[in-house]
Amino acid sequence: MKRRIVCVGNLVHDEVFQVDALPSSGIKTGVLDYQSRFGGPAATAAVAICNLGGVASYWGRVGADAAGEAAIRIMSGHGVDCAGVAMIRDCCTLRAIVLVDSRGERSIVSDRRSLPADPAVLPVDPLDDVAVVLVDSRWPAGAEIVLDRARTAGIPTVLDADGGTPADNERLVAKADHVVFSSEGLRDFAGEGAPDELLRRCAGGPGKVFAVTRGAAGSLWLLDGEIVCVPSFPIVMADTTGCGDVFHGAYALGLGEGMPPLEAARFATAAAALKGERARGWNGMADRAAVASLMAAEVAA
Repeated sequence: MKRRIVCVGNLVHDEVFQVDALPSSGIKTGVLDYQSRFGGPAATAAVAICNLGGVASYWGRVGADAAGEAAIRIMSGHGVDCAGVAMIRDCCTLRAIVLVDSRGERSIVSDRRSLPADPAVLPVDPLDDVAVVLVDSRWPAGAEIVLDRARTAGIPTVLDADGGTPADNERLVAKADHVVFSSEGLRDFAGEGAPDELLRRCAGGPGKVFAVTRGAAGSLWLLDGEIVCVPSFPIVMADTTGCGDVFHGAYALGLGEGMPPLEAARFATAAAALKGERARGWNGMADRAAVASLMAAEVAA
């Protein structure tokens, strides 16, 4: 029996506008295409895990509105267990405006305040069949409680460290076993400097893993005092939206299947690359066979 990955954090209704180039201040830009779809770090990670053959539960909040109902229906269709999702009355599902240019780069404006942060809506779950807990830093009150539960139960934890206040991030980073920053998240947490230097500033107790994802430059990992680079895969990028979320989900799945961190990181890199190449939100997720094929082709080359 496969054990679950529990993913805790935000789900977002994304309104995606395709543009020729990301506008600078004061510039009007025409829209080439528009899509209404769903994202959010923990929610996207859960969808990725299921598409890769894993078992995932998503714990989060949505508004009791049409967007929230649609999101739960779509996630469930991907195989995600949504029993731990709270539908909050008289509130709106979180929303983001996403601009994507012809190179696949994006800018995002997010509404993160339309839902209460109260973690009391978290399910009561003993985590008996859970292999790994993944939390994002966008709902720190919920993330902190589940990190504490996981530590008590002896379950490894992964933190998607992107966003959040410095005080919240200090607490979450201290509690997580594997901390994977975005480049922006690492700078926000550790200051300015070269990525390897910033990772060393984060160094924690024995066995703790720190990493930073850097898009086409691959990822850097601090393991037992050594910096290791995991390179990216050569793909034609269509849309970077959600690539980091897929990376975190695939990494947690790899750990849950017994992969050591660098093997899980390479697996996650391939899954994220295929997401960027395919775009299409949750419908652009790669399955296990596609990830294995990309990894095998790179080895053969």
